[in-house]
Formats: sequence, structure tokens, C-alpha cells
Amino acid sequence: MLERFLNYGLCYIGYAVELVLFVLIACQGRWKRLTNLFVYLALLFTVDGAARMYALYRFGLHSVRYSYFYWLSDDALALAAFLLVCSFFRRACREKKELWHSLRFFLVWVFLLAVLITTFSLYRNFHHLHFNRFITEFEQNLYFSCLVLNTLLYVMMQYIRNTDEELNLLVCGLGIQFAGPTASLAFTILTPGGHPPFLFSYVDHLCFLGMLLVWAYAVLRVPETADIHIRGEKSQHLAEATIRRAA
Repeated sequence: MLERFLNYGLCYIGYAVELVLFVLIACQGRWKRLTNLFVYLALLFTVDGAARMYALYRFGLHSVRYSYFYWLSDDALALAAFLLVCSFFRRACREKKELWHSLRFFLVWVFLLAVLITTFSLYRNFHHLHFNRFITEFEQNLYFSCLVLNTLLYVMMQYIRNTDEELNLLVCGLGIQFAGPTASLAFTILTPGGHPPFLFSYVDHLCFLGMLLVWAYAVLRVPETADIHIRGEKSQHLAEATIRRAA
């Protein structure tokens, strides 16, 4: 009883914070500048919240259809998270266009490498292949890639001395989220029978809630600094364009 109460409690608290953050970005008119984050939150609320609840009500918790839908939607969310990290790379390289041109090919190769590793691993176990195993392994590789890329992004931002405080917080929040599912999936595979320890089942919820709280702090406490930074960049680009035209 206690386990179910904690599970549902943390889950619904996460949905509430997620919805509040989504509404805040929309009401403040910041969705145009934070389009990537806005779309990701919308996808989280739609897929992880509404769609999964409908599938649970429609097919039942222990049905095969609900299991397939749950893991396939997890893959979709992992892919959305990967694209969000890529968009953060692009924002971090706003002042260094040459660096972004090099990094975008690197990001494509990282995604292809995750697909190839999953395919090779499943090919070796082709005779014992299960659909759930394919979905879980691809999600694990994608989440691990996101965790590594997000860490590299944070290190890169310190190296190039990025002054975008809002982006720093968004990246840190995403790092908290990636750590949970990656560790949870690893423990699920490593533990006998695929059942991680009791308390470990709450890591995903806590990491997800931590990410949303960091993002909420970034949206509520750093908007003025972020807007000033963006306006300064636009003024600089306008001045550079004026100088080029004059020359």
C-alpha cells in the first residue's frame, strides 16, 4: 500500500509541476524563445501523462498492448530528449557558428552509433529476441548517449565561457533527469529477474521532479538576465551587419 501511494504521489506531483511550468512559459510569452523546451514539455505531458493514462484505462496494467505502448512511448521520449540536447548544443554555439557546424555531424554520428550498437547486440541474440528487449536496449543506449552528451555540453560551456545562465540551469536540470532512467535501466538489466531494489523504483520520479524544479527556477529567476543576453547578442549582430554594409 505504501509503495503504491509513494509511486502515485510522486508521479502526480511531477505532472502538476510539469503543467505549472508549461503554463508559466506560455503565459510569460517565453515559448517563442524557449520553443524547444516548450515542445518537449508538451510532449511529456501528452505522452507520459494523458496518452499513458488512456492506454492504462483502455488496456489494463498487465496487458501486452499497454506494455508495448509504455515502452514505445519511452523510446519516443528518449528520442525527444536527444533532440533537446542537440538544440541546447546549438544554443550554446550561437556565437561560434563554426563549432556548431562541426558538432552537428558529431551528434548525428552519436545517434547512428546508438542504433548500430543496439542492432549488433540484438543480432548476437537473434534466436532469443524479444520485442520488449529491443525497445528497452535502444532506450538504454539512447539515454546513455544523452547523459554523455549533456555532460560534454556542460564541460564545453565552461570551456568557451558561455554566459547564458538560463542555459546552464536547463542543462544541469536535464543532467539530473538523464541520470535516473540510465541508472534504473542498467539496474533492471543487471539484477536477477530484472527487478531492481525496492527504493530504486523511486529514482526515476525523484530525478524527473528535480529536473522540473531546476527548470522552473531557471524560467522564474533568470528571465531578465537571459533576455538581456539575447538583446545584447541581437544588437551585436546588427552592429556587425551595419559595419559590413558600410564597408
